[in-house]
Amino acid sequence: MVKVSIGIPLHNGEEYLRQCLNSIIEQTFKDFEVILVDDGSTDNSFVICQEYVAKDSRFRLIHQKNKGTASTRNTCLKYMHGEFITWIDSDDKIKPDYLEKLLQVQAETGAQMINCVCYDIKDGIEYYLDYTPIYPDLKRIELSGREALRTVFFDRYRIIAMWGTLVDSKLYKGWVGSQGIIFEDMDNKFKLYLRTNKIVLVPEQLYGYRQGNSSIMKDADRKKTFSEELKITTGLMHTIEKYIYYMEVANIDVEEEHLHILKYIDFISSYRVTMIGNEEDKQRYFKYMDRYKEKLKRYWNV
Repeated sequence: MVKVSIGIPLHNGEEYLRQCLNSIIEQTFKDFEVILVDDGSTDNSFVICQEYVAKDSRFRLIHQKNKGTASTRNTCLKYMHGEFITWIDSDDKIKPDYLEKLLQVQAETGAQMINCVCYDIKDGIEYYLDYTPIYPDLKRIELSGREALRTVFFDRYRIIAMWGTLVDSKLYKGWVGSQGIIFEDMDNKFKLYLRTNKIVLVPEQLYGYRQGNSSIMKDADRKKTFSEELKITTGLMHTIEKYIYYMEVANIDVEEEHLHILKYIDFISSYRVTMIGNEEDKQRYFKYMDRYKEKLKRYWNV
C-alpha cells in the first residue's frame, strides 16, 4: 500500500497546473500516488496531465464529463490506495516538506486528521499571514471531532477547506461528497469529524492558496439580483440544516449551537446583502432571512 494518495480535482486549470504538479514532484517525501481527475476541461489541462503521467508512474489520470468538484472527489476516491489522503486544488501548490511534516505530526500524535494552515498567492506574490491571534505562540492545537464540529461555521482555526489536510483513508469509507452545492468544502468536510479519534492543527504555512482564481471568487464582484443571491444563500441553508442533523444524530447538545448558528446567519446575511445591487432587492433579502431565522427559532424552540 502506498503511504499517501493525493487527489486533484481539475477543471480548466491549465494556467497554474504545472506549478501545482511540480510542487508535488518536489516533495521530500516520495511514497505517494497522484490521482488526477479531469472534470470535462475544455482547455489544455488534460494534455498537461498526460505529460506528467508519461514521465512519472506515480501519476494516474481519469477523465469524466463535467459534474462538479464533489463528483470529481468521489471519482478520485475510487482509485485511491493510500494509507492517508490529501487534496490539492489544481491552481494551488505545496511546500516541498508538506507531506513530510504532516506525516511526522501524525506519527507523533496518532491523529487521524492533521491540518496545516495556508499562505496566500495573489498576482504571483506569496503572502505569509500572522496566525498568532488564532494559534497563540504558534503551538499545535488538538481537538476531538466533536470540538471541531463546533468550529465549522465561523471556521475559527481556518480548517474547513478540504485541502491542507492529511486524513486517515479509513475515515473516507462510506463517505460521499454531496454534489451540486455551492459551499462544497463546508458541506462535506465536517462529515469526517465524527469518525476521527483526534484532529491536530499545525500552524505552519505549508499550503499555498491562490486567491481570486475560482469561478465563485471571480463572480463575487458582480452585483446580483435577489433571485441570484437567494440561490447561493439557499445552499448555505442546506448546509446549516444538514450540520444540525449530524449534531443531533451524534447526541451532541445542540442548544448552544442553535444560538451560535443564529448569530452566524446574521453575520452572513450582512455580508451577502452587499452582493445585491438593487436596494429593493436588498430589503427583500433581509425580510427573507428574518423569516428563515424565525422558522428555525420555532423549530428549535429558542
